[in-house]
Amino acid sequence: MKPVAPSPRHPLRDPSEHTLLEDVYAMLSGCTLLALGLLLMKSAGIVTAGIAGVALLISYHVPLGVGLLFFALNVPFLLLAMATLGRGFAIRTTLAIGLIFALTALAQVSVAITFVHPAFAALAGGTAMGVGILALIRHNTGVGGVNIVALWVEKRRGGSVGRLHMVLDGAVLLAAWFTLSWAQWGWSVLSTLAINLVLVAYHKPGRYMGH
Repeated sequence: MKPVAPSPRHPLRDPSEHTLLEDVYAMLSGCTLLALGLLLMKSAGIVTAGIAGVALLISYHVPLGVGLLFFALNVPFLLLAMATLGRGFAIRTTLAIGLIFALTALAQVSVAITFVHPAFAALAGGTAMGVGILALIRHNTGVGGVNIVALWVEKRRGGSVGRLHMVLDGAVLLAAWFTLSWAQWGWSVLSTLAINLVLVAYHKPGRYMGH
């Protein structure tokens, strides 16, 4: 018996293509992990790299929530994404950043952390944020800021997102050097390494291509 060809009206779905439900769940889980990482770092008084780190750093000096600052600082990068990475990517990234803002604001009024050691916040928070970023990247969604710049450079010239993150994040950590204590800065570097090592280890061009 000859195999029946798929009907033009009902073509076979590419098994590597994500379904809408998978995309939605990836956004929810990724944004939740990112919000958790921000909460841990905020509670420990440390920062990380990228726009999240800038938002944390500013939040220690002004009476504004880290989620609101994260959203506001990302607006210029969302415009870059719209112009260079496609409308769909920009819309998904805007939704992700808005969800991170909402989850972070919700966590700040519903979760009370009385103490967290900076070492745990750096390792657990950084790893959670790295996995969250990875979940979003694999479903063609960014988290703004450095992530958008890194994806733009990767798209044009190739290379590892994780390594590009490390280069771009150095500037943020340099700024933090002048405002944090030695201990805070050291733990902040550890959090940055935790994030980027996840991306270097698990996100390599050609190994996994999300759709």
